[in-house]
Amino acid sequence: MSAPRTTPRRALSAVALPLLALALTACGYGSEAKQDDAGKADVSTGGKKLSADTVKIGYFPNLTHATALVGIQEGIIAKELGSTTVKPSTFNAGPSEIEALNAGSIDIGFIGPSPAINGFTKSKGKSLRIIGGSASGGVKLVVDPKKIKTLDDLKGKKIATPQLGNTQDVAFLNWISEKGWKVDANSGKGDVSVVRTDNKVTPDAYKSGSIDGAWAPEPTASKLVAQGAKVLLDESTLWPDNKFVITNIIVSQKFLTEHPDVVEAVLRGSVNTNAWINANPDKAKASANAALKTLSGKALPADVLDPAWKSIQFIDDPLAATLDTEAKHAVKAGLLDQTDLTGIYDLKPLNKVLKAAGKPEVADAGLGVK
Repeated sequence: MSAPRTTPRRALSAVALPLLALALTACGYGSEAKQDDAGKADVSTGGKKLSADTVKIGYFPNLTHATALVGIQEGIIAKELGSTTVKPSTFNAGPSEIEALNAGSIDIGFIGPSPAINGFTKSKGKSLRIIGGSASGGVKLVVDPKKIKTLDDLKGKKIATPQLGNTQDVAFLNWISEKGWKVDANSGKGDVSVVRTDNKVTPDAYKSGSIDGAWAPEPTASKLVAQGAKVLLDESTLWPDNKFVITNIIVSQKFLTEHPDVVEAVLRGSVNTNAWINANPDKAKASANAALKTLSGKALPADVLDPAWKSIQFIDDPLAATLDTEAKHAVKAGLLDQTDLTGIYDLKPLNKVLKAAGKPEVADAGLGVK
C-alpha cells in the first residue's frame, strides 16, 4: 500500500456517505456517537483576551490525540490564549465530533482522516477546514503467532478491522488487493475474512479465538501484543518516509473566519506542545496517561503504553498527500466514489506559526483553499 510521493490536484474522497457516516476516526476506539465532558475543566491563564471569550476544543481520550491531551493537561495551549478560556470536550467517535463542530458545540477538533473527509464532502465543502497535523502512525497488523507466521499465512484467516470503511479497514483492504487476493469490501468475505470489530472488544475477540489477528490502531494493537499476539507489520513501513496521517486538526469555517487570531493561538499551542512532547518523551507519555486516567478512570499499563507510544509520531504536518492517497484507496476498494477535495485544507495560519518559530512550512498537496 505504498503512497505516491506526489499527488494530483484533484483528489478522491467519499460521497458514499452512509458508509463513512459509520466509520470511526482513524484513532477512534468506540462506535458510539457520544460526547463526554467528565473530568475536564475550562482553563484560562489570564492576560490578553483574543477576539473570542472561549474556544471549544474537541478530541478523543486516545494516545493518538496526545497533542490535545498533553497540550491541555500541561496548559501549553491555554498559555497561548491568554484570557480566552479553553473549553474541552471529548468524543468516542468521529461522526459525533463532526456533528458537534457543525452545531457549534466545538470550534476546533482533533480527528482522523475519514470523518474529516466525510464532514467536508457531506457539507459540500462548507463545514470545516483541516488546519494542521497532530500525529502519524500508530497502526499495526498483529496476529496469533501460533496460526500466522508470515504475511502469506493471512490467507484464509480472520482478521479484525475497527469498522467498515474506517481508515484501518480501507488500508487493510488495499493491502489485500496488492497481494492479489480477493475480498468483497462490504461483506468482508473472500481470501481473507475481514471481521469488523469495535476496538473496545477486539482484545476479547482475540482471546476467545474468534479472530486470528487485527489491523488495529494503538493502543488496541499493543493490548493484543500484551495477550501474546505478534506484530507482523507496522503500517508506517508502507508509506514514504514512514509517515501517514492518523490525526488532523480541523476548525469550523465560521470560527476560522470570525476568530483567526484564536485559531492561530491554538495552532501555536499545538506546535509548542508537539515540540515539548518530542523533547520530553517520557514526561509527555506520563502526562498523556495521566490525562487518560482523568478522562476514562483508568490509565494504560506500561506493557501497553510503552510500545504504543513509541509507534506514534507527533508532528505539525497534516501529511496532505497521504490523506489524498487514503481516499484513493477507498475508491479502489469500491467503498467510495470520486469527488474533489480541493479546499479541505487551509494551512496559511499554520505556516505563519511555523515560519515565526523558524520551522519549515508544510504543503497541502494541491488541496488548499484558493
